[in-house]
This record gives sequence, structure tokens and C-alpha cells, in this order.
Amino acid sequence: MSVEQAAVQRADFDQVMVPNYAPAAFIPVRGAGSRVWDQSGRELIDFAGGIAVNVLGHAHPALVGALTEQANKLWHVSNVFTNEPALRLAHKLVDATFAERAFFCNSGAEANEAAFKLARRVAFDRFGSEKYEIIAALNSFHGRTLFTVNVGGQSKYSDGFGPKITGITHVPYNDLAALKAAVSDKTCAVVLEPIQGEGGVLPAELAYLQGARDLCDAHDALLVFDEVQTGMGRTGELFAYMHYGVIPDILTSAKSLGGGFPIAAMLTTEALAKHLVVGTHGTTYGGNPLACAVAEAVIDVVNTPEVLAGVKAKHDKFKTRLEQIGAKYGLFTQVRGLGLLIGCVLNDAWKGKAKDIFNAAEQEGLMILQAGPDVIRFAPSLVVEDADIDAGLDRFERAAAKLTQA
Repeated sequence: MSVEQAAVQRADFDQVMVPNYAPAAFIPVRGAGSRVWDQSGRELIDFAGGIAVNVLGHAHPALVGALTEQANKLWHVSNVFTNEPALRLAHKLVDATFAERAFFCNSGAEANEAAFKLARRVAFDRFGSEKYEIIAALNSFHGRTLFTVNVGGQSKYSDGFGPKITGITHVPYNDLAALKAAVSDKTCAVVLEPIQGEGGVLPAELAYLQGARDLCDAHDALLVFDEVQTGMGRTGELFAYMHYGVIPDILTSAKSLGGGFPIAAMLTTEALAKHLVVGTHGTTYGGNPLACAVAEAVIDVVNTPEVLAGVKAKHDKFKTRLEQIGAKYGLFTQVRGLGLLIGCVLNDAWKGKAKDIFNAAEQEGLMILQAGPDVIRFAPSLVVEDADIDAGLDRFERAAAKLTQA
């Protein structure tokens, strides 16, 4: 029997995989909408969305159709050539945003790597070699490459990999005075998440983002928004910057962009894009026809008044019920976030126990997320049915009841 046909179980992970992950004890094998089935046939409701990736749930017909159609046409040609799906997707992203140019790659880390390299190259070309400093926020997360993990403000991810990349400063999030004190004429970019995702689903204050924009303008620095987790309708706007009305110079998107198919984008203006001349940056699979065809279908579905308004309505439904559960069982001090990126901040009695709640929810047939040890995170499909919201939160309440009664 071939490897492809052989039965595999969770125990095989420990035998053949690098141990940098600690996956759950079950293996999902099939999904439809917001429901998932594991190897034993057990059904779970998915409020995790592949960590804010499965923006239209599992096996959405528009995405299946786009992928199937493209799979019968053209898979890969490399960036020695361009292709029709990439050009169509770029047009749609440019038409829908502040941007005038798009660069496609494969992951949020790659998109941020491109953004940070672009920011440094623009500063180098315009002002010289001394303007290269990047300011980012503490508890931010921007990816796992050596550059992005150093820009991310969490030392637990960047320690232990040799000398750190220099010219990077971290300041407290939502602290405009601290940002102002850190910015100088050597600053080439300020990098912020409009909502800190891995840092605890913490939204930026409007005055903070507006202040960051003003500081960048005053110091000839670029404002970079990492919308890897907040982009593609997650907040109820196509991108979170639209919610705030603060326009960045560079924006990164991934996760939801492909609805589960790996793709990412860096969006920027024509004036900035021209600094990445031929040969200065690249990626083998960036702009892959399969990925771009799927992402085009995603934007066609998501960037509609019906879906975006639905996200805001579903947010209210989640928040109301979660606040009731938190109060009834004494778990949360706050339910925060925008759209369908929601964080429940655990109270002092439950601090550090997000994993326990994650496990209890799984036992009730519900897939959720953590955002650090003190926050439970929900990032479901943007088109999750109201009946699935009710059923999933019923399961979450059962988990909360069992935990607090134990």
C-alpha cells in the first residue's frame, strides 16, 4: 500500500513531523460551511477559521468552482511570465483600495518581508543609508522570517536565533506619546496592526492611528499596516484601515485573501512601488494562477454590501451572547474586537488558562482559538449561518459550565 493510501493517525505526527507544532488530538478530514468532521465522523462547529483564514468557510462553491476551472487551465508559469488571474486580482484590489500597485506572494510573513524591504529601499533611495530604522509595537506579530520576527514585538519568538536584525525599536501599543518619542528622522517606517491579533485581539484607538499617520508625514517615514489578520472583510470593512479612515502607505494582506489557498499581497502606491525595480525582490510562487483565481473569487463574494453588513450584524450576535456567558460563568472581563475577529479577555481567576477553555470547547465539538494565554479568540467564516452561531455558542456555554462547575 502506498503512503498516500495508508491509514494515518495523530500519533504519526510525532513520528514524522518536526515538533514545532502541538496539534490537537483529532484530525479534521472534511469541511462544509462552518462544520468540520474528523476521522471518527465526529462533527465540530468551526469558529477558528484556520486562524482567520477560511473567510468563506469550508468548500465554498465559488472557491471550489474557481479552483477547479483554473486547475484545468494553467497551474504555474513563474514570474518570467505574468498570467490572467494575477492581473485580474491585482485590478480588483487596486480598484477597491488606496493602492495603485500589488505584489503577490505566499504568506503574511512574505508580504511583511516585502513591505519592510520596500520601506527601507525607499528611504535608502530618497534619503541615504542612515534612514533605516523601523518602529513597531510591543506584543505585535508580523511573521516568522528572521526579519519579520524581529519586527514583531514578542521576544519569545525572536530569541535564540543568533544576532538580531538591528534598527528596530518597539514601543507600547496605543501609546501615542511613546511613539512620538521614538520617531526620528532616521525612521523609515512605522509598522502597526490596526487590531493586534496574536497580541490579544486589541483594536487600535482612532487617535493613535491618526497620530501615527501625522508622525510619519512629519518625518518622511512610511506608515505600514499589517492587515494579514484583519483584511478581506474580517472587520466588516474590506480592510480595517477603512473602518478608521487612516490611509497607510503600504498594506499587507494574507490569511483570508485566499480563503484557505496560500496567497498574500503587499499593496502600495505607484510612487513607492517603483523603488522595487527588476531584480530587487521576488518569490517563486507569488502570483500563482491557482492562488490568484481563488482569491479573485474570494474578493468577488466578500466585497459586497450584503456580506460586509452581515459581518457587523454577526459581530453583535456574538458579542451579546459572549458577554452573557462571560457574566454568567465568571470567565471574561471584556469582549473586544471588530467584526468577526473577537477576543474574550479572561478575568484574574482564569488568567493563563486560555488553553483549558480551548480544550473544553473541543470536547463539546467546537473549534476556537487563543490569542496568548489570557484571551479566547473567535475568527469564524464571514458567512457563518446564524443557526451555526447559536449552536456553536451553545456548545461554548456547555464548556464554560463544565469548567466552572468542576
